[in-house]
Amino acid sequence: MTFKTTLTADATHGTLERLRAANLDFARHYPGEGGNRQAVHTVYGGGHLFSAQLPKKLGGIALKALDEHAPDFVTFAKALGLHGSASLPTSKVAVDDLAARLAKDPDSVRRVDEPAWFAWTVHRRVVAKLKAEPIEDFRIDFEDGYGNRPDDEEDAHVAQAAREVAKGLAARALPPFVGVRIKPFTEELRERAVRSLDIFLTTLVGETGGELPDNFVVTLPKVQIPAQIAALTELFELLEPKLGLAAGALRSEIMIEATQAIVGADGSSTLPLLLRAAKGRVASAHFGTYDYTATCNITAAYQSMQHPACDFAKHMMQVAFAGTGIAMSDGATTTMPIGPHKTPKDGPALTPEQLADNRAVVHRAWKLHYDNIRHSLEGGFYQGWDLNPAQLPIRYGAVYAFFLESLDAATERLKNFIQKAAQATLHGDVFDDAATGQGLLNYFLRGVNCGALTEQEALVTGVTLEELRGRSFVKILDNRRSR
Repeated sequence: MTFKTTLTADATHGTLERLRAANLDFARHYPGEGGNRQAVHTVYGGGHLFSAQLPKKLGGIALKALDEHAPDFVTFAKALGLHGSASLPTSKVAVDDLAARLAKDPDSVRRVDEPAWFAWTVHRRVVAKLKAEPIEDFRIDFEDGYGNRPDDEEDAHVAQAAREVAKGLAARALPPFVGVRIKPFTEELRERAVRSLDIFLTTLVGETGGELPDNFVVTLPKVQIPAQIAALTELFELLEPKLGLAAGALRSEIMIEATQAIVGADGSSTLPLLLRAAKGRVASAHFGTYDYTATCNITAAYQSMQHPACDFAKHMMQVAFAGTGIAMSDGATTTMPIGPHKTPKDGPALTPEQLADNRAVVHRAWKLHYDNIRHSLEGGFYQGWDLNPAQLPIRYGAVYAFFLESLDAATERLKNFIQKAAQATLHGDVFDDAATGQGLLNYFLRGVNCGALTEQEALVTGVTLEELRGRSFVKILDNRRSR
């Protein structure tokens, strides 16, 4: 059937070409998630304490804390308040019997006692993670975790930390992500920050023969104005040719810790201007809970990761950075899971009452950390900070529980969507479109990358291992259409 039209191709050519240019410009600014792995946490540690073997050591401390304060999966589940944990047994005999049945046939137990299977699976995968890859991202800190020291002392510590990174790189002992946090580019500290940056990179490259660790970043804290990240970018451009690094090899991480980083003096959002000043070098943006709430004049008693002021700032980050490929991270729980009673080296063992007191204190800190992580995850922030190795079991426990809770529903939705190829589908009361398909694929990618899900659990959806690793839902659909 032929329809009459009014507009000719010549008449619309100019309009459509301008629209095409605008669409391409939009795509350049918002390329979407790159599909690269994002760490679920960043562990911050003082630069003077870093060594090549530190990640492995921290994993051992984390396992010891887990064994001491949650020696079985039921204790762990109840401490965190995992769903259904109230129904789990408490006697050691019953817990041991349940653990034995789960180890022998987890699927059979799951059919009659899903909370037990869930708690056991989370705990088992957390232990495996702490043994295999306890740290996903480590930040060698020369700012808040280090303090202000004489120049000679900081110079020596910076150089030593760089040498340890080189050792870790040679021994393949570094986490998948690693970086260094220098001091802020404020008027008081900018020269010290630049000197530390120079010494660290010069020493590192000299030790490695020009090689940087994978996913290496330089973290700039307390960014207030675009000129500060622009200065870091200019320093990168000066350092790269002098150190024999490829152009663009050095990447930055912006810390959003001041209200001025959200809204500038002219009333506009500063966040997009920070990316522009970085000239495409920003890998990630981290939110600093306590500095930010302090700049909002919130008193210490009410400074927390779940404060509405933090939610506002983080949503501003999401609005500004969504679709840019910038990874975003939430902040830290500063209540440490450390019991009040220490075992003397040569003294008597702790009493049962003291041990119980220690466990109660640790469990309260764990629950707070768990709740903060869940709040971040539910708000779309899949990364946060850990400051103590005893927090690591809770980081992975919270992340793994988050992904496992949604596994069945996500599996059915993705399977249904793939079977329908490019057609939007209705599953339950949720209407899926192509963007949701990519979101579901990202769910499995994130879950598999961090150890929350197995590759086999992802393959149940109907995707192949090659398609999963390809990270593109559009390509999956194209492949299915062409079959």
